[in-house]
Amino acid sequence: MLEQMKSVVAAGAVAVALAVSGPAAGEVPESKDPIKLTLHDWTGQYVTVNIMKRVLEEMGYNVELVQADYIAQFAGLESGDLHVAMEMWETTGKQAMEASLATGNTIDLGETGMDAKEEWWYPIYMKEKCPGLPAWEALNECAEAFSTPETHPKGRYLGGPVTWAGFDDERAEALGLDYEVVHAGTDAALFAELESAYQRGEPFLGWVYAPHWAPAKYEGEWVEFPEYTDECYDNPAWGSNPDMAYDCGKPFGWIKKVGWKGGEEIWPCAYEAVRNMRIDNDAMGQLIIEIDLEGKSVEDAVEGWIQANEGTWREWGACAQ
Repeated sequence: MLEQMKSVVAAGAVAVALAVSGPAAGEVPESKDPIKLTLHDWTGQYVTVNIMKRVLEEMGYNVELVQADYIAQFAGLESGDLHVAMEMWETTGKQAMEASLATGNTIDLGETGMDAKEEWWYPIYMKEKCPGLPAWEALNECAEAFSTPETHPKGRYLGGPVTWAGFDDERAEALGLDYEVVHAGTDAALFAELESAYQRGEPFLGWVYAPHWAPAKYEGEWVEFPEYTDECYDNPAWGSNPDMAYDCGKPFGWIKKVGWKGGEEIWPCAYEAVRNMRIDNDAMGQLIIEIDLEGKSVEDAVEGWIQANEGTWREWGACAQ
């Protein structure tokens, strides 16, 4: 009897030791420490980050959303103060992402499933005043047609917020464009100005991107610049201007997720779910329409998607089941 009691006590001690030492292999969440997802300043990114937040919370994780600069966030991702960025666009973030990955402190968490396009865009009615479009060479011939009282006789190009990068100021200078680059303060301000100009039939040349509702709602075209190559950005001797880089258009392509490398050791199942996350342009475009045009809150639009796509997002986090 005494030996049996000793065995029970010993077994209990082992169980307590295991409980104190940490979660068992395969247990989710592996840590109660918050996973910090970066939050930026455009509607589609609000959607992807909130979808991922909801999925990770359903898996049992503690999640925080942290407002961060699109490019400057890499300092936080490399140090581990931030953990996952849900949208890095090849069109604007490729160089910063590649430089960060080269430090060895961040990791590529794969594509989101969306295809990115960001470029100078004009309403189709502007072709009456500038019939040489969409060729970029026509822009200088039509600079006055795209001018405003503040920029006349120069044309006006409305870029995105400065934090979006994209090299539009450098592009205009390298290609010798007789245009003043003005940066919108916010995503909302950029598209409010587009909507106002379109309704009035006024000149507009600005940064439009997809996936987004604007190129679906309004008839227009993107300017066709010399095709992007890595050499265009890296080697001033490339292209039509032998002394300056950025004498080409923006790259088109992937939208990726990137994360702090150390986070994969702390939350391996969460990182697997982030890697598995996919959403296509059509689904994202619909969610952006619901929010920007139909007045839904981000939370309500995301919740609707979560309810309608349970089979999809549960597969992302299958490691937790």
